[in-house]
Amino acid sequence: MLELRQRLIATARRMSAVGLNRGTAGNLSLRVGGVAEGFLITPTGMDYDALEAEDIVFMRLDGTPAGRRKPSSEWRFHRDLYLARPAAGAILHAHSPFATSLACLRRDIPPFHYMIARFGGDSLRCADYATFGTQALSDAVLRAIVERCACLLGNHGMLVIGDDLEQALALGVELETLCEQYWRACQLGRPVLLDAAEMATVLSKFASYGQQA
Repeated sequence: MLELRQRLIATARRMSAVGLNRGTAGNLSLRVGGVAEGFLITPTGMDYDALEAEDIVFMRLDGTPAGRRKPSSEWRFHRDLYLARPAAGAILHAHSPFATSLACLRRDIPPFHYMIARFGGDSLRCADYATFGTQALSDAVLRAIVERCACLLGNHGMLVIGDDLEQALALGVELETLCEQYWRACQLGRPVLLDAAEMATVLSKFASYGQQA
């Protein structure tokens, strides 16, 4: 499990390098299968650059932690998403500037751009606000992310689900880019939205988008 911990740390540091995070905000987790079923998660309140492999916390799916550090305060929505989404391999949460700005307006992102479909639907929802680290926040996330792989968190930030760490990071960057584009378009006026028929077409095309195995 040492290699998985090191990969998690490397990806967490990349979150800062690509502009998704600053300081100790946000968190990242990676599902672990097999006999030791659960997930690895970044510890609470620690700078990613200072992390060592032993600082990464292992969480069982019953919410029991193992390790020398306390897990991220947001471990509940990681746990609940892994339980609700058997295919989820990694989860990224960040307080990136543009996603957080829109989240503070509690604004869903409508189909102003076809790449919205990359996240599973014709819009990106913003979850209701709830205090960080609470079960209420986790419940709000699960409602907002139905049939999606991402959502905003009201007055808080962004969350994405990936098949693995690499995809979770890539989706986080894509989401922040869309949030920036939407924010900038709104400065000039009201963005023209794609209609339901076009978004259905795009969603169908995304089913075979990218390199296939």
